[in-house]
Amino acid sequence: MALAPPHLLSFLLLLLLLPYSSIAQSSKNQSLGSSLTAQKENSYWASPSGDFAFGFKKVGNGGYLLAIWFNILPEKTIVWSANGDNLVPKGSKVELTKDGQFVLRDPTGKEIWKADPVGSGVAYAAMLDSGNFVLASRDTVYLWESFDHPTDTILPTQTMNQGSKLVARYSEGKYSNGRFQFTLQSDGNLVLETRAFPLNSSNSAYWSSETVGSGFEVVFDQSGSIYLKGKNGSRVKTITSTAGSTQDFYQRAILEYDGVFRHYIYPKSITEILWPMARSSLSTFIPSNICNVIQEGTGGGACGFNSYCSLGDDQRPKCQCPKGYTLIDPDDVMKGCKQNFLSQSCDEALPETDLFYLHSMLNTDWPFSDYEYFKGQTEDWCRKACLSDCFCAVAIYRNWQCWKKKVPLTNGRMDISVGGKALIKIRRGNSTLEPSCGDSKKRDDSTLIIIGSVLLSSSVFLNFLLLLFAFLLVFHFNYRKPIYPVMPGINLRSFTFEELREATNGFKEELGRGAFATVYKGVLKSEDRYLVAIKRLNNMVSESDMEFKAEVSAIGKTNHRNLVQLIGFCNEGQHRLLVYEFMSNGSLSSFLFGGPRPNWYKRMQIALGTARGLCYLHEECNSQIIHCDIKPQNILLDDSFTVRISDFGIAKLLKPDQTRTTTRIRGTKGYVAPEWFRDIPVTVKVDVYSFGILLLELICCRKNFEADAQDEDRMILTDWAYDCYIDGKLNLLVENDEEAKDDIKRIEKYVMIAIWCIQEDPSLRPTMKKVVHMMEGVVEVSVPPSPSSFISSM
Repeated sequence: MALAPPHLLSFLLLLLLLPYSSIAQSSKNQSLGSSLTAQKENSYWASPSGDFAFGFKKVGNGGYLLAIWFNILPEKTIVWSANGDNLVPKGSKVELTKDGQFVLRDPTGKEIWKADPVGSGVAYAAMLDSGNFVLASRDTVYLWESFDHPTDTILPTQTMNQGSKLVARYSEGKYSNGRFQFTLQSDGNLVLETRAFPLNSSNSAYWSSETVGSGFEVVFDQSGSIYLKGKNGSRVKTITSTAGSTQDFYQRAILEYDGVFRHYIYPKSITEILWPMARSSLSTFIPSNICNVIQEGTGGGACGFNSYCSLGDDQRPKCQCPKGYTLIDPDDVMKGCKQNFLSQSCDEALPETDLFYLHSMLNTDWPFSDYEYFKGQTEDWCRKACLSDCFCAVAIYRNWQCWKKKVPLTNGRMDISVGGKALIKIRRGNSTLEPSCGDSKKRDDSTLIIIGSVLLSSSVFLNFLLLLFAFLLVFHFNYRKPIYPVMPGINLRSFTFEELREATNGFKEELGRGAFATVYKGVLKSEDRYLVAIKRLNNMVSESDMEFKAEVSAIGKTNHRNLVQLIGFCNEGQHRLLVYEFMSNGSLSSFLFGGPRPNWYKRMQIALGTARGLCYLHEECNSQIIHCDIKPQNILLDDSFTVRISDFGIAKLLKPDQTRTTTRIRGTKGYVAPEWFRDIPVTVKVDVYSFGILLLELICCRKNFEADAQDEDRMILTDWAYDCYIDGKLNLLVENDEEAKDDIKRIEKYVMIAIWCIQEDPSLRPTMKKVVHMMEGVVEVSVPPSPSSFISSM
């Protein structure tokens, strides 16, 4: 086939490029008279490198946004906009007029937005490679620039002066002003604030840099750091910092619509679809938990009225409605929730107490909706008080205290640090709701009597019984599943050794090993392939089967969300095995020390969950259990990273002289209490000591002993932590953890609690119940004495 002449190929190529040139116009400076028109395809001016573009972006099925975006990335992320509150229709135009005005008008010619240059003499407009759009004079003096008028995002090389602010958009796809703002105040303090939406004024701060009098300018430098600079040019406070410079990464920091300030990076070497969050040696998002930090008497909090906020696995807030409530607008979850039932009548002539029931939600609260408060009451009293009060929409019960709350409920949050439970009042009989067990029994008795009478008086009932009996016989012989024997009085299954050998495929996949036992992964095939962890015990007490079963029964009766659940056991010949639920996220040891530093908030959740689990073992079990070996390897994490203490019953099953070391000690080196070395009876206080060590490890995100520490004073964690506490240098314990530094008051409190726990004298250590109360803020933490150092003697 003959090739086309060169001039014809050039002409065809020019024709192909013509449509594109009318949309993505040249990256050179735009002279007076230049314009862009909103049309079906995006219309824009690109920066010289093509990294950024300025022009029109269609928003969903609505109008057009005059914006700046990352043009080189697939996501086309918007970083600035002019008319978020007033989208324009197709055919609207932005023009740099002959007299130097830069104006956005709709198709009728109505002015929608206008840049306001400093002075006159605008000669051209330009989209720069920094992401800054400028109006400049002939001698390249910038008379107006988008960097001076940020919306919700800042970019590298951009600064914010006192009085400047970022305002979060209303929602993910709605660019009008939303509910939060990031402001460098005139006094030098940098704050995150709620806004008196829909007004533009601020409401109250929920995060602060605490730099009153010293902060002068927010700087986003090319190394990837965002920091607060003082008047003298010094770095006053680092806000975020990434491990990559702008040479290798595209970067942006944004106050997102959920009220969290996040720093994102995007590797220039790869092409991804979405921005990964910054991998940082310091904080990458502020605050660490938006659900808990908003503490204001007005407004709906992080999620809106009658809703509650909880952090997802991606650390983003989830806004949900409690049972009995539905979203006002499914497309705007932060708008709040409404009741889907009629509220309780206050007419005393027609009491409705029996028409409502209370639905429990653990670790949930709406802390600013109280109208009555009672101390020293039982949960049953609190329930009755709410049900009999027509104003009560929710009761909160925690630590013998009862709060009554009325709608609208505000600042809702669900978090392990909240504790207690919320009792949601719901009307019976709604199609979306179910009454609690047994509550409708009396009401249904008469109906059952009538139906029963009719059935018994007819032959239909006898025929029905015969059919039912025949069905049960067929089912019994043809469809029954193997049923494991169950220990009387408790739902523990007794497995044969062969069944567990088959479940583990011959004890093939080992999960962990210790001096007492080896743990294998197993699958109970008869239970829909239910995953389990099977612990094969060594050197067990060689007493009678009855005594072994009695001890297993005591362990099996434990029931707490922070304990691993025992499913069953094997007691066959010399074989002693325990079958536990499988924990998908492994041990705290691998979570804490096996990779990147975990989130500060999650670490504190784990600390509190461990304390609550130990408190249950010590004070709430029918038979008190001393764990004897609290350490990160024995703290497991389920699929939602909830703490599950394991091996809490092994001490009851071991031989009296079984040890982990050459001494007669139960436990693990570094975590054992000093009384183990003195041959004196041990109490639950040995677990308190071990918890104190664990708490320090969670705070500092390091092991209790590091032989290769950069400083000899830091080798032993307990000694170093106490020195830092006495010297007022607690920030050294978390020196590379900006997220933790922002929570310095909690660090001080938890370090003080840990010091109390590791006192050499067991009588000075608090009970785990008091530890929980101190961590929750119910009990004040007094100044601890010096713990005597004994680690060197180990």
